[in-house]
Amino acid sequence: MHDLNADLHCHSTVSDGTLSPSQLAERAKSNGVALWALTDHDEVAGQREAAAAAHAAGLDYLCGVEISVTFADQTVHVVGLGVDPDNGALREGLAHTRGGRNRRARAIGDALAAVGIAGAYEGAEALADSPDMVTRTHFARWLVSTGVCRDSHDVFRNYLTEGKPGYVAQEWATLRDAVRWIRDAGGLAVIAHPARYKFSANEEWALFEEFRAHGGRGVEVLTSAHTPADAARYADTAREYGLLASRGSDFHAPGESRVELGALPALPSGLTPVWSELQQRILRG
Repeated sequence: MHDLNADLHCHSTVSDGTLSPSQLAERAKSNGVALWALTDHDEVAGQREAAAAAHAAGLDYLCGVEISVTFADQTVHVVGLGVDPDNGALREGLAHTRGGRNRRARAIGDALAAVGIAGAYEGAEALADSPDMVTRTHFARWLVSTGVCRDSHDVFRNYLTEGKPGYVAQEWATLRDAVRWIRDAGGLAVIAHPARYKFSANEEWALFEEFRAHGGRGVEVLTSAHTPADAARYADTAREYGLLASRGSDFHAPGESRVELGALPALPSGLTPVWSELQQRILRG
C-alpha cells in the first residue's frame, strides 16, 4: 500500500486542464496509475465522467476537488478526497467560491490592458470551459499563444504574480469552511503543494495548526511543485502533526506540466498514506 502508484491531484477541462476527464482516466491507466482522483478547481462537474471512465478502464478512483482558500493574505489550495460530489453543502460552497472567479478574471484583463495587452480576458475566456472557471492558467496559455510571452513560466514571472502588472488578489473561502465542506461530503481534507506558499515559519505553523484544528487530515508530500528537499521537509511535517501523506502530480496538460500523470516517486518511508483511511470511499475499477 505504501508503494501504490496513486495520483490524487490533477485537472481536466472542467477547470484549467486541457484533457477531458475521460482522456485523463485513459492517460492515468496507460501510465500505470493504480488509484486516481480528479481534483478540479472549485468544481465537481467532471466527477461522474471521471468515475465512469475510471471504471471502464479498470482503474480505482476517488472523487476529488481542489478548493481555493485565503489564509494570511495568500491563496492556499485544499484538496478534498473521497467526497460525495452530490453533497449539497459542498456544491453550494463551491458555487459561492466560483462566483468570484469571473470578477477576478475581468480585473486581470483590465490590468493587462492597462499595460498595453488588449483582449486578454476574451482570449482567456475562450480557452475556459465556462466564464466562471477562467483562471490565471488560461491567461498564461493565451499570452503564450499570442507571442506575448515565451512560456507559462515567463508569464508568471512578468505578469500574474504579486507585484506584477496582471496580478489581482482574490478573497476565496476560509480554511474552516473548505475543510467543513469536504468533511460534510464524507471526504478527507489535504493541504496541497505547501512548498508553493510564501509563508513565514510562524504563518506556516499557524496554517497547519488551524487546518488540523478544523479537522484537516493530510498534506501533499509528493507533487510537481516539490523538490526532493521539499518532499523530505513535508514528510517531517506530516510526522510532526500526525497528518496522512498524499501524492499527486498536479497534472494540467501534456507538455505543460512539470510532472507527467503517474510519474511521481514512492512516498518516503515512515508515513501513513492518505488512501489507507479512504478504502471505503474508493470506487473500484
